[in-house]
Amino acid sequence: METIIDVIKSRRSIRRFKRDEKIPREDLMKILEASIYAPSAGNRQPWEYIIIEKEDVKRKIAEAAYNQMWITEAPTVIVVCANENRSALRYGERGRTLYCIQDTAAAIQNILLTAHSMGYGTCWVGAFDEEEVRRILDIPIGVRPVAIIPIGKPNEKPSMPPRIPLEKLLHYDKY
Repeated sequence: METIIDVIKSRRSIRRFKRDEKIPREDLMKILEASIYAPSAGNRQPWEYIIIEKEDVKRKIAEAAYNQMWITEAPTVIVVCANENRSALRYGERGRTLYCIQDTAAAIQNILLTAHSMGYGTCWVGAFDEEEVRRILDIPIGVRPVAIIPIGKPNEKPSMPPRIPLEKLLHYDKY
């Protein structure tokens, strides 16, 4: 039986997908359900999701992601947003500028790991024109697009990129 550490170690960023293999709605809902169990500051749960399956919208999003057209190969693209206002209600400016991003990042990691454990490939795309994505998807002010996640059956098997050894990253009691 695969452990969570096995899932974490075997996950890769996938940029090539089997275009003709759609994601069943029930699988997509399981993946997104896992995301809402991420921790969040004050339990504000600032994450929101836009599911994109229309080819023309995927193309516009890929163009807004600095022409990363491989995004269009995925049958589904999820744009994960942070509801800044939901976090700011309790935590003010720190909630708006930091906590909602941290919380949404935790939800994104749950998406990536759950999808991988179910046999799907994903990639966390953070390089995009935020205002253009906001315009394309009619995202209101106070809700910020944080990541674009193409998802589908992988059509590649990348090797593990190098990792900085843990002992080089550890500090005890002070930096």
